[in-house]
Order: sequence, then C-alpha cells, then structure tokens
Amino acid sequence: MSIKILFQNSDFVIFDKPNAMSFHSEDGAGFVVLATKLLQVEQLYSVHRLDKMTSGLIILAKSSEVANKLTKLFETRQIEKYYIAISLRKPKKKQGWVKADMGQSRRGSYKLLSTALNPAITQFVSCALRVHERFFLIKPHTGKTHQIRVAFKSLGSPIAGDERYAFSVDALKEERGYLHAYALRFKYDEQEYSFTCKPSFGERYLNSTCEDALAIYGAPWEFFK
Repeated sequence: MSIKILFQNSDFVIFDKPNAMSFHSEDGAGFVVLATKLLQVEQLYSVHRLDKMTSGLIILAKSSEVANKLTKLFETRQIEKYYIAISLRKPKKKQGWVKADMGQSRRGSYKLLSTALNPAITQFVSCALRVHERFFLIKPHTGKTHQIRVAFKSLGSPIAGDERYAFSVDALKEERGYLHAYALRFKYDEQEYSFTCKPSFGERYLNSTCEDALAIYGAPWEFFK
C-alpha cells in the first residue's frame, strides 16, 4: 500500500491515503508515521482523519501553527469535504439528508438516536450503477466518528465491504470498504484550493459504469447548493 502526495506547499500536504491503512501508528506502519517518513521530516500534524477502511484525500500540516489554523477551518465548516460510496442495497430515499444525534453502540460501533440536540448531518445524492449497485456522492456537514457509515446503515444501504456496519457475510466478500474521500475545497490565507482524487483500488470503483458516474460528479460542490 503506497501513500501518494498530490500537493504540497510550505504549510501543508495533501495525500491520497490507501484503504485498509490505520490513520495512527499500528506497529510503526500507520498513515501519519509513513507519511512523515515519506517526506523525510521530523513531524507532521493531523487536522482531520479517515477511518482505516476509507481511502482518499487527507491533509497533514507541517507545523503546529498551521495545524491550529486548519483545525479551526474544519471546526467552523469552512473546509468542504465530499465522499463517494457504493452500496449493494437500495436506500430508503435516493437523495436528501440524514440528521440525528449519534451514540455509542456495542464493540466500538455507533448508532443514530431519535434526538437531534447535537446531530450528525449528512447530505447525499445517488445514482444507479450496475445491477444491485448504488453510487452515492456525500457531503458531511459535521465530522463525527463513523458518521457516514452509520448514516447509510440507517438508510438501509450500508456501504459495501464495511465489516462493522454492513451485513458481515456480504462485507467479507468485498475487496475493500467502498468509502472514499473524493474531494476537498477550502480557502486558506486568501487562496482558494480544490482537490479531487479518484479511487485507485476496488473493482466496483474501477469499472466503466462507475467511471461514468465519476465523470458526472467531477465538480461535486455543484450538486450541493
């Protein structure tokens, strides 16, 4: 599993994280550790994270000062994040919102609650792919742990290959968990930045039908106005 550098300047680096790689150190092989070695620097600073099963765009800062600035942008929702996912089950609705509080469930999992005091907010649109495949373009408006994965389980469309929230027998048959951090857009020090990154692994992502869907959603921010 190789980490790719997609962009860097004096303040931060944009990486493409592989799926099935832990964010923090796992016997010296976590994403942050490997990214630091790749850049040959003493330290990089995390400002957000991706689950182990999730691939795609992630930012690491080159200093604590920059990390503080970027963290504030995330906290105030000034950094737009867009994900893509594939499910093998038809959703209760094809587009819209999932808004609800989240609480801990069993064995490190989370669940949606019936309240909305401090809700996880997820917006999405979708289209059909091949038989039994549904493609989702997702904009999370909050950044809670497992937010997207829990939201799509609640819609009856758990993400393909998600061994925690999908049907276990089906999930184990998949090459990977089909959740990918597809795009980022933000303003930093008066400069506009936008990045997109297609998945590089997983047959359900790499076939021509999914490629056609990605071509439609090439500028994902246009679908969430």
